[in-house]
Amino acid sequence: MRPGRREVVLGAGALLVPARGWCVEADPAGAALDTATALPPGEALALLARIDVTRLSPGRRLDVLAARAGLAIDAHLSRTPGDLAARIGRTLGDGVTVAGARSRLERALARLHAEADRCFSAIGLSGGSVGDRFRRLFADQHFLPEDNGAGRAAAVAAMQANLVPLRTLTRRLFPDAPGWTLECDVRALDAQEITAGKGGYRVVPAPGRAGSYVVDLRDVRRRPLWSLPSVAAHELLPGHMLQLGVEGTAPPHPLRARYAAAFVEGWGSFAETLAAGAGMFSAPRDRLGHLHWLIFRVARGLADIGLHADSWTIESATARLADWQGVPAYFAPFAEDLARIARDPGVRAAEALAWLALADRLPRDAVARRRWLAACVRDGRKRTEQLP
Repeated sequence: MRPGRREVVLGAGALLVPARGWCVEADPAGAALDTATALPPGEALALLARIDVTRLSPGRRLDVLAARAGLAIDAHLSRTPGDLAARIGRTLGDGVTVAGARSRLERALARLHAEADRCFSAIGLSGGSVGDRFRRLFADQHFLPEDNGAGRAAAVAAMQANLVPLRTLTRRLFPDAPGWTLECDVRALDAQEITAGKGGYRVVPAPGRAGSYVVDLRDVRRRPLWSLPSVAAHELLPGHMLQLGVEGTAPPHPLRARYAAAFVEGWGSFAETLAAGAGMFSAPRDRLGHLHWLIFRVARGLADIGLHADSWTIESATARLADWQGVPAYFAPFAEDLARIARDPGVRAAEALAWLALADRLPRDAVARRRWLAACVRDGRKRTEQLP
């Protein structure tokens, strides 16, 4: 899904695209990182410890520091595989505690539920838990596309309509982003892709090639029109198309890609909140669609902690998700998603916490915000300790 990448520096001033040498003579740190990928964590750490990161380019410094942090955690996990805090920190960043992660996610869920409650009141939907009201809202036939070509076209149009203001917002927040990162569109899976069993996917923009989000609408009646505007911000702009597009020109080493993986999904959710903060999704139902996606991210993070640290069963986790969000995300039915979470401890908590780490650090001043956002995108994904 992701093309090959070269290095970009995206700053508050001019955009620079330096060449990156990959031969051993020009890039000994890169050669060491390549060697480290095949070594046990302890040996890899010893090899990378000899690198003076102060002499490296910013991107390569991020590579080495992320690799050191992640390899140290892997060495620890080889001795203590059940350490959930370490598993969360493996793809997120240093300093994670289970108690701190749980508390941060619980606070986010309470805030999202309070805002959802206000939106439900605005449309006259009262009684029952937030999950109960989301179930009733998702069942409202007035906002469900027809299960035919016209209905799928309407769903695509609902996302495309948001691309115009989202592109304007992205230009304002990221004035130095390469123009080609903003060249993207959305289409539905075609009949051949559906027959082949393909799910939704992204084509990340690159110089000379527009990006696209190919959305899965085979079960379009499960995708109310009000649930789609926030998807455009997450998948397109200023979400994955911008972040992965810029990263595509500055490929992180595979070790950084592994040990800073939570940043990517975290950025997508963060992009939704940037759009919401700029006044998008202001209609109560659109706002509820936005909130439902965020509740989904937080709820699965809490389920991750609950299953692996709090003795939850799959059954009790399912009941909590149903109460918190009502309806599962389109691509994440409760049973399937919880089975994945049970197999991969720490991953979903890390993704939710990556979004919250970005949101917690966002400057209020407009000028400082643009500089900070540019620094977040510059040189690709980052662990939380590497955020500006």
